[in-house]
Amino acid sequence: MNRSGTRSLFRMVLRFCLAVVGVGALAVAAPADDGRDGPNQQERGGPGQQREHDLLLSGQQVFRFDTFGDEAFWGDTLRLHQAIEGSRFGGVGAGVSPRTALAVGLKVDVDALPGALQRALRAGQVNLDDPAVTLTLLKLNAVVGLTGSFRSGLALQSIGIQCALCHSTVDNSLAPGIGHRLDGWANRDLNVGAIVSLAPDLSAVAGLLGVDQGAVRKVLAAWGPGKFDAELFLDGKGFRPDGKTAATLIPPAFGLAGVNLHTWTGWGSIPYWNAFVATLEMHGKGSFSDSRLSDPSQFPIAARAGFDNVRSEPDLVSSKLPALHRYQLALAAPRPPHGSFNEAAAERGGRVFNNARCNSCHVPPTFSEPGWNLHPAGELGVDAFQADRSPAKGYRTAPLRGLWTHMKGGFYHDGRFPTLLDVVNHYDPLLGLHLSAQEKSDLVEYLKSL
Repeated sequence: MNRSGTRSLFRMVLRFCLAVVGVGALAVAAPADDGRDGPNQQERGGPGQQREHDLLLSGQQVFRFDTFGDEAFWGDTLRLHQAIEGSRFGGVGAGVSPRTALAVGLKVDVDALPGALQRALRAGQVNLDDPAVTLTLLKLNAVVGLTGSFRSGLALQSIGIQCALCHSTVDNSLAPGIGHRLDGWANRDLNVGAIVSLAPDLSAVAGLLGVDQGAVRKVLAAWGPGKFDAELFLDGKGFRPDGKTAATLIPPAFGLAGVNLHTWTGWGSIPYWNAFVATLEMHGKGSFSDSRLSDPSQFPIAARAGFDNVRSEPDLVSSKLPALHRYQLALAAPRPPHGSFNEAAAERGGRVFNNARCNSCHVPPTFSEPGWNLHPAGELGVDAFQADRSPAKGYRTAPLRGLWTHMKGGFYHDGRFPTLLDVVNHYDPLLGLHLSAQEKSDLVEYLKSL
């Protein structure tokens, strides 16, 4: 797009500035009652229900839009915003076009777009190769999980990330990667490593890990779509002993009500992990305490950096944990769409599931285990590498509802089993189930039906 085209696009956006700035704040604070965001006013009842509704809305706001002050890291330190805007707008390099942004798994919230821009996108009248369009989308707060702050025009001042970056996607209702938000869904298209690698200056990360920037970029390049390594900043292990990436699949953040440990390797509860991620991974300004991270033999990076006891002033995380926790508990696992599984086979597969005692670990209705839902690697017939990177040194019994939403990237913590049938084939000899081919097929259909 030439300068004239850029000015024309920007003028189109400016025509909607009153809507974006004037009523946009109201739209964020009180999402439309469309069945996905909570009960409508008539259904809220008395003061207690109103407080509950307000808490949910506050949690949704935090989940979708709060950076916890992490712009100081992603913008001020890594200067990621400069790579996004490009030299044309005061940054570095060519900038990031919408086509590139979508290719690395970033998503666009259609509900944040003015109607004219939606129509232009449908008509193919928006230049998806122009970084100015990406900046315009950021200015509209339409890029899921990213918030840009601007100096003037389309020139970025900084950039921050939110929970929704990894744990939301969209329904592709307008185009691939552009649609209505689906909070809690794992974004298995998101190439976190590729995005972070865009940053011009990774010296802070290299310094933390005690390596050079080239080594950091090599680790990030190995992650691929749908994976992230939360333990890298704790133990410095970028690769498994077999040479594969140490990163694990991004898990869903829905269906966690009633589930105790909710990470792959059982670090802690939902509010524990929220504080952990917001403070240590997103690099927000928060407080976090876990004496287990002071162990230099297991967590040399964390122990040296003092991650076992972090205090920030001001603390932009702790006060938001209750609302964020409540919102996540309200995110139910979505039901599979009609026709996505064979109903008759799924009914038979349910009987296989029970007869094979799969339900002894995957207990309905959470399809995890009540209580301490963690197992040593030997019980699962897999290596202990990832389990040994956590304090509890085990693997969680993963909830099974909503499996159909995150089948991309494989199954288990690292995606080692490409399909559900591969998972069944792994457990069949391990547990001595002796399932027939038909029973295995039926069991897969049942898992898809949850």
